[in-house]
Amino acid sequence: MASPIQAQLIQAPSRPDHITGKKSVFLAGTTTRTNGPEWRDTLFQSIAHLPITVFNPLRPDWDSSWKEDINFVPFREQVEWEFDMLNQADLVVVFFGPQTDAPISLLEFGLFATSGKIVVCCHKEYRKRGNVEIVSRKLGLTVVDADGDGLAGEVKLRLETMLDP
Repeated sequence: MASPIQAQLIQAPSRPDHITGKKSVFLAGTTTRTNGPEWRDTLFQSIAHLPITVFNPLRPDWDSSWKEDINFVPFREQVEWEFDMLNQADLVVVFFGPQTDAPISLLEFGLFATSGKIVVCCHKEYRKRGNVEIVSRKLGLTVVDADGDGLAGEVKLRLETMLDP
């Protein structure tokens, strides 16, 4: 029997008045769609039993008509939401998939690499994996492989440690 869902899921650009989770996690990383399951959905299912809040920046309504310009309101709203939720989160998961160079994910990785609140996951075919591995090694960070349950296991471990110090 599955554990009941306790996690609060906050989807961009929602800004609820009340955060119910004892701890929070931001799901940064690759947004390129694949034929397989969306990595954020898979990860959420594995941690949904915990009393946490999950910030998910993925926007199903985002399309090629959006201008990446400060004056384009939906774009600016998205970037500001991500910045605010990244800073609010107790844990930041950064996932690098193989489909793109993920420049925004690299930016988020760089912003939070020294924060002590990051989990880094890299697909073996991610084109910039070497860069991520070198920076992570220099900072004493573990890079979790995208294969199997490594990411879910690491995130669960980190959250459970935070919830029960």
